Amino acid sequence: MEKTTTPQQGNQRGGRGGDFRGRGRGPRSNNFEKKSEFDQKVLDIARVTRVTKGGKRFSFRATVVIGDGKGSVGVGVAKGRDVAQAIQKATHQAKRTMIKLRIKNGTILHPVSAKYNSAVVVLKPAAIGNGVKAGGPVRAVAKLGGIENITAKLTSRTRNKINIARATIEALAKLKVEQVVTVVTH
Repeated sequence: MEKTTTPQQGNQRGGRGGDFRGRGRGPRSNNFEKKSEFDQKVLDIARVTRVTKGGKRFSFRATVVIGDGKGSVGVGVAKGRDVAQAIQKATHQAKRTMIKLRIKNGTILHPVSAKYNSAVVVLKPAAIGNGVKAGGPVRAVAKLGGIENITAKLTSRTRNKINIARATIEALAKLKVEQVVTVVTH
């Protein structure tokens, strides 16, 4: 006598079926990774070495910029045993250190500059349609922050991407709120 199983009963031997009793992979879950509300760009990945008495220990350092394209941006730097872990930790740190930008018509309100360690960044507003005239880390921070028109210049000789990105964040944090002039008449 042949025994047939219906899809509701499942297969008792661990094959594909509706009833999983501790065998096989189990039902596939539908909770995929949620799409983050932030876009991210990896600026730099470096293999770093810690020398100990027993030898060298290798890890990876990642620098990540995240932003929503609507005025929020952050930079994170973190280390991990592998590249994926370093990027994940750097993204988490960038979320914790996000700043809200003051943008009007797709550009910044006034010229501003900032210095972080040896990196000096000068940011200037640009006319509509000018685009982002900046390179490397400054461009990544501006684009992810939602700035569409800006001109930037590095006035230092450093090529350190981490310091340049942090100097850019510092400069954008210095932006003043648009001043409203009120005339008081007596």
